[in-house]
Amino acid sequence: MKTRWFRLSETQFTFTTIVGRAILLGALALCSAGLHAQSPPPKFKVVAFYTGKNDQAHISFVKEANHWFPRMAAKYNFAYESTTNWNQLNAEFLKQCAAVIFLDTRPDDSAQRKAFENYMEHGGAWMGFHFAAFALTPSDVPQNWDWYHQKFLGSGEYVSNTWRPTSAVLRVEDTNHPALRNLPKTFKSAPNEWYRWKNDLRANPDIKVLLSIDPASFPVGTGPKPHEIWHSGDYPVVWTNQKYKMIYVNMGHNDIDYEHKTNQELSFTFDNETQNKLILDGLLSLAGATK
Repeated sequence: MKTRWFRLSETQFTFTTIVGRAILLGALALCSAGLHAQSPPPKFKVVAFYTGKNDQAHISFVKEANHWFPRMAAKYNFAYESTTNWNQLNAEFLKQCAAVIFLDTRPDDSAQRKAFENYMEHGGAWMGFHFAAFALTPSDVPQNWDWYHQKFLGSGEYVSNTWRPTSAVLRVEDTNHPALRNLPKTFKSAPNEWYRWKNDLRANPDIKVLLSIDPASFPVGTGPKPHEIWHSGDYPVVWTNQKYKMIYVNMGHNDIDYEHKTNQELSFTFDNETQNKLILDGLLSLAGATK
């Protein structure tokens, strides 16, 4: 079989080249348009402030949160940024944020505190975890911010906690709240160190308790000290101040092997899918979005 060669004239070659380039550019344009269609701009921005230095259990939680929240951001189309630069807690930066998260601590600088107060007093949104509400005088984290601990959170100072970190059966107290609509009436939490507070949250008309420890949980904690085990009582663990767009979540302390000095992580907060619904739905509702 003979091979036949065809010779294009200069005009034919030029025309073929132009057509080929046009097809290639068209294909690239369609691909680019498709990529843009699949990646719309984020609906809103969330910024999470943290310190990540004080306690291995809190550091573990922060690292875990900074893996989990970006996955949720990609899935539900919002922007998530985390930072240890508390100087960004200023009016200009906060204008960009639909919601602010405190993962493990609170601001100590007076200008940062004032900026946060103004942000919340003018319609900003906030979610705080575990140690973000801690305050004890005397300690390295004294109660020296009345607006935050007394008015905003309503909890006042920390009083005590359970030990070791253990799961608890939690009871939903407001099935109409958008953070709780997808939760069962009771569910078992991830292991956590649970806090008790100086103020009676239920006596504060501005505070709405969303989740509390169900009596089926008792005893909560294993000790070894007797006061680290709760056998009865009323313990709110998630609540909102109805004067603000805010939710405080007491979860945020992973179980760590301190006893054998390995610092091995023994539990993870975001391993609990039911609890994750609470956090995600709560954040989306605070930011004015729905799933």
